[in-house]
Amino acid sequence: QILKIVKSIEDSKNLYYYFEKIDKKNDNTLIIKKEIKYINIFSEKENIVYNIEFSAKNFKLIFENKEILKCGHKIKEDYTILKQLGINPQNMMFDAEIAMYILNATSNSYSIEELARQYLEIDISDYIKEEQEEHQTSLFDIVEENISKANYMCALYAYVIGKTKQKLIDELIKIESLELFNEIEMPIAEVLAEMQYVGIYVDEKEIIKFGENLKQNIEELTIDIYNLAGEEFNINSTKQLGVILFEKLNLTPSKKTKSGYSTDVEALEKIKDSHPIIDKILEYRQLVKLNSTYVEGMIPYINLQTGRIHTFFHQTVTSTGRLSSTDPNLQNIPTRTELGKKLRKVFKAEDGKVFIDADYSQVELRILAHMAKDEVMIEAFNSDADIHTISASQVFKVPVEEVSKQLRSKAKAVNFGIVYGISEFGLAEQIDINRKEAKEYIEKYLETYHGIRDYMKNIVEETKQKGYVSTLFGRRRYIQELNSKNYMVRKFGDRAAMNTPIQGTAADIMKIAMIKVYNELKNRNLKSKIVLQIHDELLIETLLEEKEEVKEILKTSMENAAKLSVPLKVEVEEGKNWYQAK
Repeated sequence: QILKIVKSIEDSKNLYYYFEKIDKKNDNTLIIKKEIKYINIFSEKENIVYNIEFSAKNFKLIFENKEILKCGHKIKEDYTILKQLGINPQNMMFDAEIAMYILNATSNSYSIEELARQYLEIDISDYIKEEQEEHQTSLFDIVEENISKANYMCALYAYVIGKTKQKLIDELIKIESLELFNEIEMPIAEVLAEMQYVGIYVDEKEIIKFGENLKQNIEELTIDIYNLAGEEFNINSTKQLGVILFEKLNLTPSKKTKSGYSTDVEALEKIKDSHPIIDKILEYRQLVKLNSTYVEGMIPYINLQTGRIHTFFHQTVTSTGRLSSTDPNLQNIPTRTELGKKLRKVFKAEDGKVFIDADYSQVELRILAHMAKDEVMIEAFNSDADIHTISASQVFKVPVEEVSKQLRSKAKAVNFGIVYGISEFGLAEQIDINRKEAKEYIEKYLETYHGIRDYMKNIVEETKQKGYVSTLFGRRRYIQELNSKNYMVRKFGDRAAMNTPIQGTAADIMKIAMIKVYNELKNRNLKSKIVLQIHDELLIETLLEEKEEVKEILKTSMENAAKLSVPLKVEVEEGKNWYQAK
């Protein structure tokens, strides 16, 4: 039977499949803690689903055959599991989940149930009742007799994947996003699966030592806080902290909530000059979070077999196309505090290797200049001037050479804030000025960069009419919020309309760059591997003898990922650990 199935797959050049997996939660040697039990294969020609016990030996050739298009759901996970079995998957290039995501990036479900409901108008739960005999032939024939409920459900899933593939392709063509799917999203899925498989080495002894130092600092801070408060109390209790600050020490609260005094970071930042205890509390909180989330939270993820952390990159979570990472989230390691930065020292390149870190310089501002066709900003980028100094000079009417550090940082806040549709209130908070000044700054800025002013106005109007915005590469985001009766929801819609094309295009450019780097490393038979992506930054673990070649590949691939009216610039660093390389 296997031979017959293999022959039919080879003839049709399509494999519509769904794995039934079992959990291997306690196996800390696996990267994906699952094992494939059965494979369900849908044959379109015969309208049959084959339910077969999976063995790597029987299916290695099929999954390694470049000629056969593999069509599945959550293919990235399948890719990594197959790698664990010694199979090197090829042409895993149709993922129904990713197709659904491109068609609607703000949906809250890309499940097979949702796929069946939307594109086949069937409710899967109707077909998996206890007494299913009468249903079994209504959608497809199944080769195995008396199979379990779980098996039958997975067979149904394989059927749905096979039946919806062409429908999804037609929909992608309709919204002009098929190229985005074929050239960016599907190739990046393989890159991300390889990155997860490779992982990043973490020095466990060093992370434990880092944690011990943190705990010592937390103890010292606790004593300082008790001394300043004049008594011991639970620092982690909002209620007790409120009583100490606003009743015992008589500080003026910056805001109150229904349940009492607000002691969140924002509220404390506003009153931090009123008493030395505030700084200590803010520092205490940072250290506690650093310890619980990034020290104690990260250790369980170190793989016993590899000594590495294999973070999971998600492609279908953000509405802008940005990648996100979980188990653990390595894109979120704090970089604002020196201590947070030092945590990066525990991520190391293996012996004989080094990290190369490449970072896009001001990529979102460059995209904004290009999309807004703003001549002043385009000129600044093309003359390789410091954009924040130039902005400060033009907005505050001061000669370039007289721009102070303070003025530059104000201009920088406006530059980056504009991309996110910052309000005068938001800017005032951020750079500690009053709202009137902030309003003037924004007005002066938009007078100077009128291309940006017009772009922002037009994009919101255009989005209201079309109902969606697009990136330069055809990624759409539907923004229903613009038509809301609620003012705050509409304002969110405005910001999303302004920001999505820019942030989404930056995400697309990074994905294109990663695909270029990945293919180049492979084509040149280099052993260096991409290990992390953090929004505008790419980290590669590189053999010392490949170092210079990899730097050249990174710079060229990233700077040529897209052709804009301004150059894309990349800064490349190296180091034995992530801290040194950044």
